[in-house]
Amino acid sequence: MAPRVLLVHGLWMHAPALAYWARGLRRAGFRPVLFSYRSLLQAPETAMARLRAVALAVPDTHILAHSLGGLVSVKALAGTGFRGRIVCVGSPLAGSRAARVLASRHLGRLAGRSLPLLCEGLPAVPAGLDVSAIAGTMARGLGRLLLRFDEPGDGTVAVSETRIPGLSRHVTVAASHSGQLFSPATVEAAVALLAGAPQGCGKGL
Repeated sequence: MAPRVLLVHGLWMHAPALAYWARGLRRAGFRPVLFSYRSLLQAPETAMARLRAVALAVPDTHILAHSLGGLVSVKALAGTGFRGRIVCVGSPLAGSRAARVLASRHLGRLAGRSLPLLCEGLPAVPAGLDVSAIAGTMARGLGRLLLRFDEPGDGTVAVSETRIPGLSRHVTVAASHSGQLFSPATVEAAVALLAGAPQGCGKGL
């Protein structure tokens, strides 16, 4: 049976937003499954518990997640013995400056109950997990309305915010934060990372 890949969306999104990724993964021989959660009104811990159960229920499962979904996925599977690969696309694994600016301007409600997780990020990849990251370098996005990036980024998340110690691979693609959802280069890089390709899956930094 084809390897199963859970697709996990980000903030303000719903599962259908990942339909383009699903088609690309299916053509590459994977079995994509959309995972949905309420990113604004639901505590991330609730989504993590559901994702943990779904991910561990079927052997040979991997995860491809966008933005907040990457943080949710990595935290959900820490310490579980999960053996699959987790690929985070545009995920502020080191914490989001844009989210911290929202909080400082008393606009945290725009990130709902996910605000603390977005602000804090993760100190490192939890032991035992295989996590890779894809970062965008086309600076177009809502994040530019909140702050000016003095470094490469996707317009919402800086490349440096996608890096934490312990990543298996880190690659970049020429795509904006939202554009990653419809980017052939993002899908190509994700497929290579999910397949465990050691090289040739985007521009490493």
